[in-house]
Amino acid sequence: MTAPHRPIRWGVLGYARIAREAVIPAIRRAPNSAFHALASRDPAKLADARARFGEFRPHSDYAALLRDPEVDAVYIPLPNALHREWTIRAAEHGKHVLCEKPLALTAAEGREMMAACAAHGVTLMEAFMYRYTDRLRQVQEVLRGGALGEIRFVNATFGFLLANPASIKLRPELGGGSLYDVGCYPVNFVGMVADGLDPAAAGTALPATVAVECVRTGGIDLSFSALLRYPSGLGASLHCGFDAHLRTFAEITGTKGVLEVPDTFMDNAGALTLLAGGERRELPVAASDRYRLEVEDFAAAVLERRAPRFSLAETARNLEVTDRLLAAGRRSG
Repeated sequence: MTAPHRPIRWGVLGYARIAREAVIPAIRRAPNSAFHALASRDPAKLADARARFGEFRPHSDYAALLRDPEVDAVYIPLPNALHREWTIRAAEHGKHVLCEKPLALTAAEGREMMAACAAHGVTLMEAFMYRYTDRLRQVQEVLRGGALGEIRFVNATFGFLLANPASIKLRPELGGGSLYDVGCYPVNFVGMVADGLDPAAAGTALPATVAVECVRTGGIDLSFSALLRYPSGLGASLHCGFDAHLRTFAEITGTKGVLEVPDTFMDNAGALTLLAGGERRELPVAASDRYRLEVEDFAAAVLERRAPRFSLAETARNLEVTDRLLAAGRRSG
């Protein structure tokens, strides 16, 4: 049982770039969290972590970290194809789990992981850090405020140029591909907007139809574009890819106005643009410590025995939509 008077003690499975550059530093900044343990088979990586972060408990393999009785929660930044195995194994050891996106490779895998965590009484959350930014808070405020009128269409894009031919993002056996890696963000953004059109949806709004075009190479999707139509009448487009310059952008169009969201999935300062009533307004966006806020919310959820702000219903929905998109992509590609 985790005592509410002390921080959550985190163990990290693997020394991936996102762990060392973003999440471990965020754990150290979060007042309700402590970086307690790291597992890596590579002594050089453990030494690098020691030089960067000071004292922690090193483990030479992932299973040993899960047996550590002082670890309360684990962060899993492993390749996508390993998420299911290590989330379930962590749950079996009574560890709460913050797992990188995508939570799983299929909706069926995701349901299995959620069931295992529920059976063992541990908290599970998919690490969608962009939902912890001032940018997304303001997008949701505009949607709730009604300035756009009835929402008719939403577009979202996340792509970048992947120049490393040895990247695990290009390896199908590890769960590579642009839809898994960056397309999951536009899928979630579109779903968030669709949820807002149906107060009963609560993370479950699903498209009635999907149409897909993608470029496949080496067993993965190098770029992916889709059109979705929801029962509410909402239309949506999304694009992701590894084959062009970095681009993150979204646009929400309604009967009364348009909201433009540059840098949609980032945490930098900037502005939204609201076009409504013949006027153009800039809505300033503050920089956000998105990884720290994500870690804080997860740790608080564990301590307070509540659900995290980012729900498993949204995760399940994302996986169902991704299943449908990939199936359509295989037919089109």
